[in-house]
Amino acid sequence: MDVLQNILVFITFLLAVAYVITKFIWKPDFLKSKKESEKACGVSGCGCS
Repeated sequence: MDVLQNILVFITFLLAVAYVITKFIWKPDFLKSKKESEKACGVSGCGCS
């Protein structure tokens, strides 16, 4: 039972570290919102936001 508890604590720690990394340091392309990744708001490409 002690081994299972250690494994669960380790998995929880890894999930917390991954959350902090994706929240503050590195945001992968699949986590970015569509509005954030687009440069232009219209078809003409005027660059407005």
